[in-house]
Amino acid sequence: MKSKELRDNFLGFFRQRGHRIVSSSSLIPEDESVLFTTAGMQQFKPYYLGKESPLGRNVASCQKCFRTSDIDEVGDKRHLTFFEMLGNFSFGGYFKEKAIALAFEYLTSFLHFPVSELRVTVFEGDEKTPRDEQSAEVWKKFGFSEEKGNLKFCSREDNFWGPTGKEGPCGPTTEIYYRDIEIWNLVFNEYYRDKNGLFTPLEQKGVDTGMGLERLTMAVQKKSNVFETDLFYPIIRQLKKSGFETAGRGERIIADHIKGAVFLISEGVFPSNVGRGYVLRRLLRRAIRYANILKLPEMSLISAAKETIGIYKDVYPTLLSRNADILTVIQEEREKFEKTLKRGLKELELKIEEAQKQGVKRISGKTAFDLFQSYGFPLEITEEIAKERGFSVEKEGFEREFKRHQEISRRGAERKFGGIGREAGIEERKLHTATHLLQAALRKVLGDKVRQMGSDINSERLRFDFSFPRKMTQEEIKKVEMLVNQKIKEDIEVKREVMSYEKAVNSGALAFFKEKYPQEVSVYTIGDFSKEICAGPHVRRTSELGHFKIVKEESSGAGVRRIKAILTK
Repeated sequence: MKSKELRDNFLGFFRQRGHRIVSSSSLIPEDESVLFTTAGMQQFKPYYLGKESPLGRNVASCQKCFRTSDIDEVGDKRHLTFFEMLGNFSFGGYFKEKAIALAFEYLTSFLHFPVSELRVTVFEGDEKTPRDEQSAEVWKKFGFSEEKGNLKFCSREDNFWGPTGKEGPCGPTTEIYYRDIEIWNLVFNEYYRDKNGLFTPLEQKGVDTGMGLERLTMAVQKKSNVFETDLFYPIIRQLKKSGFETAGRGERIIADHIKGAVFLISEGVFPSNVGRGYVLRRLLRRAIRYANILKLPEMSLISAAKETIGIYKDVYPTLLSRNADILTVIQEEREKFEKTLKRGLKELELKIEEAQKQGVKRISGKTAFDLFQSYGFPLEITEEIAKERGFSVEKEGFEREFKRHQEISRRGAERKFGGIGREAGIEERKLHTATHLLQAALRKVLGDKVRQMGSDINSERLRFDFSFPRKMTQEEIKKVEMLVNQKIKEDIEVKREVMSYEKAVNSGALAFFKEKYPQEVSVYTIGDFSKEICAGPHVRRTSELGHFKIVKEESSGAGVRRIKAILTK
């Protein structure tokens, strides 16, 4: 059975049993406490807390997921960063007995897995939450027991899940193994853990299950690892010089990382040195390094990306519409990194030799930071190379250097993000206020993935950098201009409020850089059109701006566009 059939088979099974099929949510979650969507339940989190679900009580989905915790493990036969999670969910509709019965029926009656090759684990309980006897009793009805060796009680580390983020719904799990490979995890959300780690029973209990499509495909297709399935075969084939062979560690890393990069870029993430962009950069630069080690052709990563898009285009059509952007970002990042990769590797080798002469088996934090700043080496790449040579890296020293660098950068951040100082003249104040209108207009016209990446203002013009993967059309530029000028004509008050950073963000105010805002921030609101955390200063009303005109739109780097604009009377 092909992976697409398997995906459809799973969703069809649960549709027939009264579940509504819900589309995958974005990899970029609404929950700001986590970088990426890591599980199928994240988009349903409010419904486990008692909010009425407009989808009904029982749903199923195939969710795109990305986990940074597994990056260092990628290269073996099973670990991945990007994966799809099949799952069925219930918000007070059914609980343990039916959830286990459905899982058992699907695996044995629909996929025809022999019961003799299945085993299960259940939470053994501890001082925080009790032993899950209920799940164990259900499994015993299907012929599982400790005596037979196919049922085992395990610790919290193995059989308790959640919450996502610092607090939220969570509960004991029962895991299903096929031929000693974990394929399905059934989570029974019956507790809420608060920020202090206190567990309280939920009024409405819920079911949250997750089964990795890649591992299930491996089991159904009787492959020895996920990289031999049709979800990876075409990509690996592109990375082998002569026909298909079993993929080695390097090919597996490249295949996984390029697939992850394709999906992140498709959702508006671009390489940078912070947050999600840093994760993307780390993936791409690690893939580039292994492509060089394996001496792969120059366009190998692009070929791998094209194959990835080919595998998923029918399931996630947006990959096709973002095809050019995806390939451009990957190629630009490779060109950028390869300019310094050889020099950086040479520098690291010199430092390793120096350390060996001194009888030291550790790379200093300063060296690691210099490699990061001068040659674009993410810390993790330096650690990986050092480990290959039997060295460690002084991570604490790297973090000290990085913080010092942040302090220096922060002193210039106000100007970068439009901060012009209280002494600014009236023209600068006008242009600074115009950047607020400009960003809001760009988000209206181009979509809310647009984020300010920097700005610079003088008395004559504004320069505004923002995340966007392509050149704006003349029609889009005209729409943005018209929208800004419309708000200027409406003579809207520019209102300032002082509040806590947390309250500001929760109220919907945009924040551009997150290097330690003060506890209290200024929030500038322009009607219902714009709301931003900003140091100011601004004009009192939009009518003071005159007329807004975009004079140039151009590239400012991979995935970043730049607008230059002026105000006239």
